[in-house]
Amino acid sequence: MSVFKSFITSDVIVSPFEVNKQFTFQGIEAITGSGIDFFEGYNASPQPWVSGSFPTGYITSQSQVLVYKSIKELYYSNYLLNANGSPAATASFNTDGTITGAPSTTNHYNYLSNTLPPNRFFPTSSGVIIGVISIPSNLFGEYIKPGTFSFSGNPSGYGPLTDDGEGNLISGSVKYGDIIYTHGLAIITDQTWWEDQYPLQSAFFTCSFQSTLTVFETQYKCTIRENEFNFSTNPTQISGSSNSGVLYDFATGSFFTPYATTVGLYDNNYNLLAVAKLAQPLPLSAVTDTSILVNLDL
Repeated sequence: MSVFKSFITSDVIVSPFEVNKQFTFQGIEAITGSGIDFFEGYNASPQPWVSGSFPTGYITSQSQVLVYKSIKELYYSNYLLNANGSPAATASFNTDGTITGAPSTTNHYNYLSNTLPPNRFFPTSSGVIIGVISIPSNLFGEYIKPGTFSFSGNPSGYGPLTDDGEGNLISGSVKYGDIIYTHGLAIITDQTWWEDQYPLQSAFFTCSFQSTLTVFETQYKCTIRENEFNFSTNPTQISGSSNSGVLYDFATGSFFTPYATTVGLYDNNYNLLAVAKLAQPLPLSAVTDTSILVNLDL
């Protein structure tokens, strides 16, 4: 036997909060086995590009030329003339209806990590190479937690490549590239660093970071009024072994109050969806309201 009570709007509160998980992969086989891929970007200009040429990638095959051009367009198009930002082209609208000056601007969205003054250098000389470490979204969640990315390569004099929490990839005090937290991309724009690590065939490689995911916690406030649920459905209060339904004397007194041990959450069709067990039986008050808070993390 069960008793039911419906929630009202004020009884249900949904609160989002972020959770993080640490990932660490040791060795190139473990790193690529997790889905993390490595690509080279190559600026073949002014050489003609042929489809299928310059393949790159450990897990999936991509074109080095297209990797270079994609990274350039998505994350550096505003910083090709200056690492602090290219000057925006301006135009003047004359009274006769003509336009003087370049009407186009460099107002592209390059997925900056913050509102601090940017510093994004991107090499544009012919034949230059960049490196890209691509982390799949099923690992980093919504974004890589700033300040947690680290990549250790060959023991060749370079220290670990880490992010400074502001979108910069640094080793010591030297910047070697940028990290796009929301896309799970570590971009190495220093060709010397990348060529010293590539090809990735060393057991010394370690990649670590923390993922970020928003979890929505729903809190249900189960309020029992002083005049509600004042009759126990526990069969042990029935006396004897007969089916007469006679209650023990202690259950018929005016001071008797039942205990709550379990709260069930049901849908509109009375299908049981969740069960909350109390740590210990809770006596229900006959003179004041009793509230039980049930939290669900989804």
